[in-house]
Amino acid sequence: MSGKLLKSGIIVSTMTLLSRVLGLLRDVVVANLMGAGAAADVFFFANKIPNFLRRLFAEGAFAQAFIPVLSEVKHQGEFSDLRLFIARVAGSLGVIVTLVTLVGVIGSPLLAALFGTGWFVEYLNDGPGADKYLLASSMLKITFPYLLFVSLTGLSGAILNTLNRFAVAAFTPVLLNVAIIGCAIWLAPQFEQPAFALAWGVFLGGVLQLVFQLPFLYRAGVLVKPQWGWRDPQVQKVRKLMIPALFGVSVGQLNLLFDTLIASFLMTGSISWLYYSDRLLEFPLGLFGIAIATVILPTLSSNHVTKDDAAFAGNMDWAVKMVCILGIPAATGLAVLAEPMLLTIFQRGAFTPQDATMASYSLIAYSTGLLSFMLVKVLAPGFFSRQDTKTPVKFGIWCMAANMVFNLVLAIPFGYVGLATATAMSSSLNALLLYITLHRQGVYRVSNHTLSLVLRIVLASVAMAATLLYLTPPIADWLSRSLADKALLLGGLIGVGGLTFFVVLLILGVRPRDYRGHVDVRGA
Repeated sequence: MSGKLLKSGIIVSTMTLLSRVLGLLRDVVVANLMGAGAAADVFFFANKIPNFLRRLFAEGAFAQAFIPVLSEVKHQGEFSDLRLFIARVAGSLGVIVTLVTLVGVIGSPLLAALFGTGWFVEYLNDGPGADKYLLASSMLKITFPYLLFVSLTGLSGAILNTLNRFAVAAFTPVLLNVAIIGCAIWLAPQFEQPAFALAWGVFLGGVLQLVFQLPFLYRAGVLVKPQWGWRDPQVQKVRKLMIPALFGVSVGQLNLLFDTLIASFLMTGSISWLYYSDRLLEFPLGLFGIAIATVILPTLSSNHVTKDDAAFAGNMDWAVKMVCILGIPAATGLAVLAEPMLLTIFQRGAFTPQDATMASYSLIAYSTGLLSFMLVKVLAPGFFSRQDTKTPVKFGIWCMAANMVFNLVLAIPFGYVGLATATAMSSSLNALLLYITLHRQGVYRVSNHTLSLVLRIVLASVAMAATLLYLTPPIADWLSRSLADKALLLGGLIGVGGLTFFVVLLILGVRPRDYRGHVDVRGA
């Protein structure tokens, strides 16, 4: 099974790579258009709120509750039962999200005041930040409907993933990036405030993503007419599982919104610096962590339905092993090359070298938690696949409280960098709690083989970091180079770093077979 998972993981990672590359290109276009100024802060703010709810209604809480039940219906019922279940879930979800979307559009001034309190206070006092509040209120009316489209897209993607058609859902985000890039290039010149063009790009991207997936659902025989099914037993089961999952997923998103609220009181640019550094962090997180989590949840759900505990533990161990192989060197590279990366990718137009320097500080802070972010993505399915959504919620609440404390303690002396550090710390706490509980429940214990491999990965990452630190020229040298020279040098450093990492692993005895599944899951 691990070989099949590896193949599925490669497919999802490849499609995700395309999406992330276009996502970086999108951010380059946005940085060139608006830099890290007030308008950029507002756009990222207006985009963050519907994305927060997307995590609840789309690939987050909903997927965690829906996929295990869908797997159960698929294995235990007829195909007609599967179609009926999908129709009733689609109808129920569609009605609820439509109502939430309408409330969000109408109540956008209240949302802007709630999550951008610093700007709202400026507005009430006729301060310099008053325009930010007014702009955010208007922009939310355009970006909020994205929630409706992406929620239905998330439903479609969850269905296709359960049917082992991972490539479609993984490719879909490409269309959002294309829409935003297109609007930034061709629509922005038509607006006095270019940020509105980006907001319309988000709206258009949501429509394109949903429409793209419909033919694939039709071919799979699961494109059905939505029905209201609130009292259907299986829909009720999803609801029951989703309620605690909503709290669990919302914990992390509420932390991000809390960060945004605090950042609205900090210097102009804080939200943008956090955004640009987070975007670079999201590249390996999406490419590796989310890709592996995407393929592991349906598989673990099937293992649970068929009561194959050995396969369940083995697949969990494979997922942990893969995120360590990919996440530890990625975090090391991000930390060492933070400023050169930001200078190369974003520094042009309205995005200044100073912006790159400021964003590099938060990127270094975020990178310390990259492995933890990835581990949470693959450990949480160990609970969700067994239809246990309460345990991750409990830990999530603890970690949210911890994050708020970390924020208040660290934001005063370190500003936005303290917010990034607090996020990394709370994620590490979450990953630790999830693993300890799985271990105590006897569900999963990390294998001796994986522990040995992780030690060698750490040693190889240290060797890679030393090599990069030795070869990387001073920042003044980066600033004097052309964009082409920067790109060539950065690409060369990444290549040398990756080569160093894998050569050291080879010297330490790691072979290709170590990347596949391992049967020894008895633990250390």
